Order: sequence, then C-alpha cells, then structure tokens
Amino acid sequence: MYGTIMRARIKKGEKDDFVALLRRQVPTAEDYGQGLHSFELAWEDADPDRVLIVVHFRDKQSYLANANRAETDEQFREQQKHFDGDAEWIDLNFAEYVGKPLTEAVSSQA
Repeated sequence: MYGTIMRARIKKGEKDDFVALLRRQVPTAEDYGQGLHSFELAWEDADPDRVLIVVHFRDKQSYLANANRAETDEQFREQQKHFDGDAEWIDLNFAEYVGKPLTEAVSSQA
C-alpha cells in the first residue's frame, strides 16, 4: 500500500467550510475505482486548526496516476484557499497494519 500524509493549518473560522468541501470532493473507494483504499481526516489536539489527511492507495502506480490527474490538481487548489500557509506532504510506503478496518472500528463504537 502507498499513500501520503498532508498537514496544513486551516484559516480561522474556515474549518466547517473546508470539511464540507472535502465531503463534496472525496468519493467513496467503491465509487472511485482507481486504486483509492481509504481517506482519513484528523485534527491535532494541540492546534485544532491544524488538519492531517492520510490517503491510502493500493500501490504507488495508483497514487501517481491520481496525483497526475488535472481534476486532482483542481481540487487541491480549491482546498488551498482554506490554508493558512503551505501544506506539508509526506509520501510513504505503508509497511504493516494491525487492527480493524476503520469503518468496522467506528461501527462497533455506535
């Protein structure tokens, strides 16, 4: 599995608008069908305006194909409008996984 972690600060008062934008932009893995495995959104405790997004793809080829899509660039430019400064990116190979899939873990807490 391959993917990326993005970290950015969201402008004050724009958190809800940013989340709404992501919900419109990010398809389900089933709908996407181009190697997307999962997409996770998290907020830092120490800085609630700092967002982290973790994206998992089936493999590096799928990740690069998505990264090179004009639509992906357009979507990121929309997201950037909510950033206070530049985003940080870390591309990586996911080596191991332990635990339940996120959707299963969340369902069991309901």
